[in-house]
Amino acid sequence: MSELNTVAVKILENGKGILAADESTSTMTKRLNDVGVESNPKNRLLFREILFSSSSMTKCIGGVILYDETIRQETSKKNKIPELISKMGSTPGIKVDTGAKVLAGSPKEKITEGLDGLRDRLKEYYRLGAKFTKWRGVYIIDENFPSKLSIHSNAHALARYSSLVQECNMVPIVEPEVLMDGEHSAEDCYKKTSEVIQKCFDELILHKVDLTGIILKPNMILAGKNSKKKISNEEVAKLTLKCLKDSVPPEVPGIAFLSGGQSEFEATENLNLINKFNDTNFIMTYSYGRALQQSALKFWSKNIQNIEGTQKVFNHRAKMNTLAAQGKWSKDLEI
Repeated sequence: MSELNTVAVKILENGKGILAADESTSTMTKRLNDVGVESNPKNRLLFREILFSSSSMTKCIGGVILYDETIRQETSKKNKIPELISKMGSTPGIKVDTGAKVLAGSPKEKITEGLDGLRDRLKEYYRLGAKFTKWRGVYIIDENFPSKLSIHSNAHALARYSSLVQECNMVPIVEPEVLMDGEHSAEDCYKKTSEVIQKCFDELILHKVDLTGIILKPNMILAGKNSKKKISNEEVAKLTLKCLKDSVPPEVPGIAFLSGGQSEFEATENLNLINKFNDTNFIMTYSYGRALQQSALKFWSKNIQNIEGTQKVFNHRAKMNTLAAQGKWSKDLEI
């Protein structure tokens, strides 16, 4: 077992998942504005510190993805945020891409940027306490998309990023997200996601990335938001598993799904079914942002000093997803 594999498995084992708290300042501002809370460094830190000091951090959350602002902040008790996360028994991580920009040559699509200067930024984040990283590539589905250009360009960037991250002794999360937006069928999502993931692994292998020391963060196989051809949760689980079995090399230790616009309940239910049907050696867990935080954020917004109540809401959602990551969740457990 490599040191990187040990870190990856520690983040994902025993039903634990990843809290994606890496919203950019502009995204977090929108989230706070939507619930009537002023967005400033103090309030952004307050909400995140409440989550990071909750009991579910020890029981359910194996890793937390941070944003550049957050990894540099201090808690109310003057501890660095990565120190708080580590103290709770979880693992601090960091988003390192600089966002998706228009792809030259295919202006309707995006390419994720951030490779320039990445080696030096990684060294700094490692000193600040990060043990793993995240980079997200995004792909749209349409009659002509994702294009070969988008698939190849984003796979190449994800591989170069991963190679640099492992060079710095951290675990890369590889996140190729085929977006839910659109009218496409689940079958289209299956075909395109398979193509995207397979190309990512072609590039990862070419760049000599240690596949035992990465975490894959893919979308589930879903019909588009505006599709008239919806499928059942069981079909979502079975198609998702088929896609991953056919596309992911067996050396990869674990898969942490993104929620990708699903509701909290949907993201939990689909994860549970995936694990009920899982006949692979992959750990199948969650790396959720909104699907872990949304209810807690709404509750907190009513009284931002109600720490205990907010943590109770967050702890419930985290517990539900950890049960789902073990195939042990049921609707009866929801409050």
